[in-house]
Amino acid sequence: MKALFTFILLGITMSTFAQIKVNHIAVHVSNLNSSKEFYQKIVGLEEIEEPFKDGLHAWYDIGGGAALHIIEAPNIPTQISKVNHLCFSMKDMDAFIKTLEDTGHPFESWPGEKGKITTRVDGIRQIYIQDPDGLWLEINDDY
Repeated sequence: MKALFTFILLGITMSTFAQIKVNHIAVHVSNLNSSKEFYQKIVGLEEIEEPFKDGLHAWYDIGGGAALHIIEAPNIPTQISKVNHLCFSMKDMDAFIKTLEDTGHPFESWPGEKGKITTRVDGIRQIYIQDPDGLWLEINDDY
């Protein structure tokens, strides 16, 4: 019994020290205002306090104590692969797709079929959209 208790205590202690959490994800943008409009109006993120107050940064709550940090800076990469993407899970993906359709914002499946949804082998539905600088975002219903 003592060995079992020690094993459980050791497991709890190790998992406490081994855990990490996402603090923020930084994204390089060429125009802060158009990117802010995209992340707020299209993606639906809530802007949070911006510590730098220099007009080149914006911060958004992405849940779980994490933030998306967009930074305006020159020299955006000219080719952006869909493999490099941010992923957000939506509670109501159908409503999100309707927003895209209503605003005329294009979306596509993983293979690149315009206006189509990919259903992964695990049943999760996903689409891909691009921000104003071409960064790919996966939106799925794994909420």
